[in-house]
Amino acid sequence: MGRPFYLTTTLPYVNADPHIGFALEMVQADILARYHTLIGDEVFFNTGTDEHGLKIYQRAIEEGKDPQAYTDEYAAKFRRLKEKLNLHPDLHFVRTTDPDHKEAAQEMWRRCLAKGDIYKKKYKGLYCIGDEMFLKESDLVNGKCPNHPTMDPIEIEEENYFFRLSTYQDKILGYLHRESSVVPNWRREEAIKFVERGLEDFSISRDKARLTWGVPVPDDENQVMYVWFDALTNYISTLGWPFDSAQGKPDDFEKYWERGFTLQLAGKDQVRFQSVMWQGMLMSAGLKNTDRVFYHGFITSGGQKMSKSLGNVIDPIAIVEEYGIDALRYFLARHVHPFDDSDVTMGRFKEAYNADLANGLGNLTARIITLAEKNLPEPIQRPEAVGFPKEYTDAIEQYEYNRALSYVWERIQKLDRRITEEEPFKLVKTNPEKGRILIAECASELYAIVRMLNPFMPEANETIKKAILENKKPPNLFPRKE
Repeated sequence: MGRPFYLTTTLPYVNADPHIGFALEMVQADILARYHTLIGDEVFFNTGTDEHGLKIYQRAIEEGKDPQAYTDEYAAKFRRLKEKLNLHPDLHFVRTTDPDHKEAAQEMWRRCLAKGDIYKKKYKGLYCIGDEMFLKESDLVNGKCPNHPTMDPIEIEEENYFFRLSTYQDKILGYLHRESSVVPNWRREEAIKFVERGLEDFSISRDKARLTWGVPVPDDENQVMYVWFDALTNYISTLGWPFDSAQGKPDDFEKYWERGFTLQLAGKDQVRFQSVMWQGMLMSAGLKNTDRVFYHGFITSGGQKMSKSLGNVIDPIAIVEEYGIDALRYFLARHVHPFDDSDVTMGRFKEAYNADLANGLGNLTARIITLAEKNLPEPIQRPEAVGFPKEYTDAIEQYEYNRALSYVWERIQKLDRRITEEEPFKLVKTNPEKGRILIAECASELYAIVRMLNPFMPEANETIKKAILENKKPPNLFPRKE
């Protein structure tokens, strides 16, 4: 058995339906979960929903709903992504309204307080509801939060608790100077520059008179936790921290977080939260830091950020319903850059679908299995499971999903050329024995290729392997779309 391997997505805010940007993060994480399972690692894969904060509370009130009922409704939509995106069967789903999570967040608070890193003070400043955070003057772009340029920050003055992030400036810099702490490297450099400008303590609570929807602050009935302090703790609360050992349950926290390799996935706008604030909290609580955070870019459409008003929002579930799960997973892995922003349109999606799947993998599968079904007296023996090619494994382990699939498609095209050049459909008539050997070799190579699709396109992987071993052509995998 391999090493314990823990990975987690960020938790999406439940104030809107799942969008293709979060589908990207889920698919990227799922590819890694399946790959590490395939190579023998013990995988703990976490996702869930972030359900507290002012945005959620305001949206629930706008819709005339109780906040808990509102979050229940949206959490169910995100939970359904496990089926809709064919995610790893052992996926764990945490909600920040779960009782165990609330207790863990309060324990994190107590540990940071005991360390002397939480204090109370009055504060006045500009607040971005979109990011649920106070802004410094240096953060503003044209008077707005750079992440939410259409929203006006609001001025808030109240007494809150603060976390002494400034205390951990040198330690966080030391952590970030480890080259493996952030992927890609330019995001690590971005984090280092952010810390070198000087860390300020950040507010970690809100006055209950203004916001009742949150985890109660221990021993202060007038305050609730700031949503980020609460939500970030999910990465360890999902592992049963800090209660499993005391309750006699398997200690997943010790196994996966303390002894295993920990990987967090997040969007590029999360650097200060995941690689700075969260790491400072872990240091304060005396816990191991995250081994690595991988940041992906954003998906735009037609050169613009997706928005309902522009009418350019792409619904991942609609794509799945029309084209199938694997078509979406394939496109997000190969045609969306793992680190940079990528422009996605339905026109670009259809073009890739027809060229790579309908005319590529689907057509090749049909040709080979039809030949095998008609000419081989029995199916080929299951090819011996050997290791994967280095070109493929190196690409995945460097999070370059597009490069891994480009390698797979080079093999597909090479096999397609072999059939065109050696013409087994003719050879089997003029030299039956030689023709059957060629057809069996093509079927074995197709099997080897399809094994590499396991993390990316699990449904196609199973269907094609089964068809090869049964010598029976499957239904059209990827019907061409006009």
